[in-house]
Amino acid sequence: MTLEMLTSALLSGTHHGFFTRKGGASSGIFTGLNCGTGSTDQTEAVAINRGRVAKAMGVEDTRLARVHQVHSADVLTIDSHDSDQIHGDVRADAMVTDVPGIALSILTADCQPVLFADPEAGVIGAAHAGWRGTLDGVLSATIDAMVALGAERSRINAVIGPCISQSAYEVGPEFYDSFVSRDSNSAMFFKPGQGDRHLFDLPAFGLNSLRQAGIAAATWTHHCTYSDEERFFSYRRATHQKEADYGRLISCIRLS
Repeated sequence: MTLEMLTSALLSGTHHGFFTRKGGASSGIFTGLNCGTGSTDQTEAVAINRGRVAKAMGVEDTRLARVHQVHSADVLTIDSHDSDQIHGDVRADAMVTDVPGIALSILTADCQPVLFADPEAGVIGAAHAGWRGTLDGVLSATIDAMVALGAERSRINAVIGPCISQSAYEVGPEFYDSFVSRDSNSAMFFKPGQGDRHLFDLPAFGLNSLRQAGIAAATWTHHCTYSDEERFFSYRRATHQKEADYGRLISCIRLS
């Protein structure tokens, strides 16, 4: 089956894609394109899936860069084809590079995958931005790292890919308090749920963070991972369905 790559005109001048779960070799609860090496899926199936993604991105498997994601604001700058930088041992949640021939990849399953580009400078970035990483500044840190490589804020575009939408993201009062205690204006990203619960708008929070960083433009693809089981993996949906594990979506970008 052909892989499905969602793209955005904002990232023109790059080769990029927010991959759905279509076209993969995994089965069972991981059916489709599960690219999570940390999942309990069959290792061989994940390797096949990642190989298909690398091919779709026009790079060798060894040039599909990844990090060990830990919900941090840490950014890895890849400045060579050194395998130690590319193959996932570095604990971080974002990558930037100006090196041609490398595809940056991020794994998500409700968190925001965010792809960045300043094609004129030849600088790209990719970030895994859950609520904690976004709150701690992973998106602004990614932009700072791109600027350090020669990008201009006024030329950087960013796109948030499929992630959990507000209608599916119910949180408790302590979650709400962790945001408004830092900034009372954060209340705008919540609406009342049942009882003392709130519904959190993760992509709106991400877009606000990007726009506050002063970049040229930012958008969200408006795909909800929780509500579209056929196309997307979702950690929260898997938890609600009491499944033992969940697949991970992959999003990638490389210089054209």
